[in-house]
Formats: sequence, structure tokens, C-alpha cells
Amino acid sequence: MNDAPQMLHENNVVDSEQKDKRTVRSKDFLKGRRREELSAEELRAVEDLISEVRTVPARHNMIVAGEPVDFSTLLLEGTMCRYMDDRQGMRQLVALQVPGDFVDLHAFPLKYLDHDVATITECQVAIVPHSALERIMEKFPHLARMLWFSTLLDAAMHREWIFRLGRLDAAGRIAHFFAEINVRLHLVGRSDGNSFTLPITQNDLAEALGMTTVHVNRVLRDLREQGVMTFRGGLVKIDDVERLHRIAEFESRYLFTDTAAI
Repeated sequence: MNDAPQMLHENNVVDSEQKDKRTVRSKDFLKGRRREELSAEELRAVEDLISEVRTVPARHNMIVAGEPVDFSTLLLEGTMCRYMDDRQGMRQLVALQVPGDFVDLHAFPLKYLDHDVATITECQVAIVPHSALERIMEKFPHLARMLWFSTLLDAAMHREWIFRLGRLDAAGRIAHFFAEINVRLHLVGRSDGNSFTLPITQNDLAEALGMTTVHVNRVLRDLREQGVMTFRGGLVKIDDVERLHRIAEFESRYLFTDTAAI
């Protein structure tokens, strides 16, 4: 007679532990960007969207341009990118994704992407089936708008990247790239405002900024010698944030943060 209540208690403990683990998975989604507007029920709904968590090796294509897609990816740990190749196979990065980003949420209405999505480092990703998103659209209209807000953040960053490539000189491009990533990582607790880990190569940086690796190396050396910042071995240290922002013509309005940017 006493075994049943004990078993029920143990099951409740297990259920609680599993629920706590689920909560951790999406803790960085919209962090510092209106996440507080989501109700407890909506936060649970975000967790319930996740069908599985995968560990994906570095330099692995998750989505190939033009192929049908029936899921979207929430990045939990690591660094991913979106990119396009020219006819000679030269790569242009069109976005860099950090933890908390819904990497390819726009694939839900589009059904396929016009660009590739790949890991740069080993990543942990949460898989969100589009069938689950379909149910969310009907049951949680406010959450649906917040997911839409997430894709609009991507669009705002795309516009800023176009500005960076079209109007800034080499030093400005590099400064702007690191200023943006610093703010985005700070929002999710992975930068202290002056230093962070970003395990990308100078070649990755060149592909994001429309520069050669030789030019990137030269400009990074100049910024280091001027006491602005250093980037070495995947470690970034910003010695003069204010000057970095001046060189970059950087203002964080387009990132739509809840508080003033760094």
C-alpha cells in the first residue's frame, strides 16, 4: 500500500527534473530583446516546440539552398553562419549566428532557403518541426508575433551588413563586425562587454566582410597597434569600446535591445 505513493512522488520528481532541463534549452531565445513580454505559458510553448537536441560537428552544412526544409533550428551553443557561393565557389557569409538565435525560422513560411546554413564550430542545436510551428500560430497569436519579431531582427541585421559592406572602409567593416558581435554575445551572457570567445578564422572574417585574408590580417594588426582591439586564436579583447564604435560608425538601435547597448 505504501509503494504506490512513493512511486508517484518519484515520478513527480523525474517530471520536474525533465521540465527544468527543457527550460534551460531556450533560455537565450530573445534574451535582452523583449523576452520578458512572453508569458510563462508561452515560454513553455517554446520549449514544447523542440523535438530534439542535436550535436552537430564543425563545418557541417545543415541546410542546402533550394532543398525542401521541414524544420527550423534554434542555436543553443556554438557559432553558425548563413552563406552563398558564387560560380567559382567563393563563399560570402551573409549572417553569423550566436546562441539564442533562431537560425532559419524564415524557412517555415518559405519552405526552402535561397542560401546555405552551416556550422562554424561544433554546435548544439534544437530542432523545431514546422508542423509544431503551425500549431503555435493558431493557439498563441502573441508568441507568433514574437517569432515574427525574431525574423525581423534578422532582417535589420541584414540591412546593417549591407551598409557595412557598401559604405565602410576596411577598418570600419572589421570594427563594426566585432562591435555587433560583442553586443549580441553580451545579451546572452557570453561577453563581459570587453572580451569574448569567437572561434572563427581570419578567412571566415574575410568572407563576411568582402575582403582578402591578407587585408584582414593587416587591418587587425593596425587595430591592435592602435590599442583598439585584438583578435587572436579565437579570443577577442576590446581595449577601447568607444573608439571601436567610432571607427565602425556603430549604433545599436538596429539590434532592438531592451537596454542601452555596450
